[in-house]
Formats: sequence, C-alpha cells, structure tokens
Amino acid sequence: MTHLTELAALAAESATTLAPAIERAVEMVRGTLKNGGTLFFCGNGGSAADAQHMATEYVVRYKKERRALPAIALTTDTSLLTAAGNDYGFETIFARQVEALCRKGDLLVLHTTSGNSPNLLRAAEAAQAQGVATLALSAKGGGSLAVLVDHCIVIPTDRTDRAQEIQLCIQHYICEQAERDE
Repeated sequence: MTHLTELAALAAESATTLAPAIERAVEMVRGTLKNGGTLFFCGNGGSAADAQHMATEYVVRYKKERRALPAIALTTDTSLLTAAGNDYGFETIFARQVEALCRKGDLLVLHTTSGNSPNLLRAAEAAQAQGVATLALSAKGGGSLAVLVDHCIVIPTDRTDRAQEIQLCIQHYICEQAERDE
C-alpha cells in the first residue's frame, strides 16, 4: 500500500527533523497548563476537525484518567462563526473569539496546511496584540503564519492529507506529554 509507506516515510522524516521543534511545542503546552492557562485551538476544514479533536483530548482524556484540562476549540459555535463571518467577514471568525476569550498565559494553537488562511493570520495577530502565546502546525513551507507566531512546526510536505496526518500524530504526542504532569 503506497499510502501507508509514503506516510511512514514522512513520519520517520518528521520524527528526525522536527524533534527539537516538537519538544519546544511540548514545553509551551505544558507551561501553559502548569501555570493555569487555557489552550485554544483553531483551523479550517480538516484542520478545524483536528482542532476540535485535540481540545476534546485535553478536556476529556487522552491515555490516562486525570483531571480535565482547560482547552477550547474556536471552531464549534456555529452561531458565533456565522454572525462574525456575516457582520465582519470570514477572516475575523477566530480573531473575534481570541479578543473575547484569550488572556495572557493562554496558548493559541493554529492548525493549517498552507499557513496562509486570512482568518488564522488575523487570529495570530489578535493573540499577539493581547500577549497570548501562539503555536502553529503548518506545512508547505509554513506560509505567512510561520513568521507571525511564537513557534511553528512545519511538516516537510506539500500534501494536505499527509500534513494533517502527521500534525495529528504530533498533537497526540504533545497531549501525552502534558498528561504526564497530571
């Protein structure tokens, strides 16, 4: 199966080349949770699904029984998303929530494959304006988002599906490491 062998090769390459970047992300997440901050996740399409998936892993549990950890997906409130999109434009749907909900000590985690979605760029700018740390998982060279955020893990692929598969594996690893503190 070509799909699995290609995925395995990208996973091996990512494990080797991205290890320091992944460990920095682990420390960002662990530090946020240790200091009482909240994790906020956002993304579009499949990345929105991954954002929701990861927020759930923290709130409910991943591998072990532990206290619920504070995490929110900014992709789930359809009334808010459609009102902000209608009233201010789709590029503001996450930035408005960041302005309303995020505080210094929180961490905004942005899931993307292009790194160029206007709504994610605006969310990162809003977070930084409020002193909120930002972490992105991207691909395709990182895009414009890579230079806006505090830290960006760039998956070495131009394929959207492969990027999302590896990003989810990395996010699960980060969550597992965060659970060790609980």
